[in-house]
Amino acid sequence: MSKPAAKCHTAALPKDKKKAHRKSAAQAPTTRTIKHRREKGSPLHQARASAQRPSHPESKQARAIAMLRAPSGATIEALMRVTGWQPHSVRGFLAGLIRKKLGLNLVSTAADSGRVYRIADRTATRTESAA
Repeated sequence: MSKPAAKCHTAALPKDKKKAHRKSAAQAPTTRTIKHRREKGSPLHQARASAQRPSHPESKQARAIAMLRAPSGATIEALMRVTGWQPHSVRGFLAGLIRKKLGLNLVSTAADSGRVYRIADRTATRTESAA
């Protein structure tokens, strides 16, 4: 057999006591935890600041950036060999970290061996690199 549905605990109270009960419940302190604003020294700000700092020379990202800074640039296949990443991870690295987070000017050109990516000077524009 199923149990009957539980009734509201104020159902047995008279009308005027129900109002008083609601007012006291509204004035009662909440038990929710309040999230405090993060300070500038918080881990979130430190993580964003770390994206601006040069990475370790032996890291996969550092090796990929070094390849991209070379005048000859690098293909996605070459970056995959050096880092061990899948093609979608390399493309995400190029778009997310190189272009968006670091704000570097990533230029791509079509070549016989595939599309070649390189980091150009900040002053270079896409129209100049295409010419």
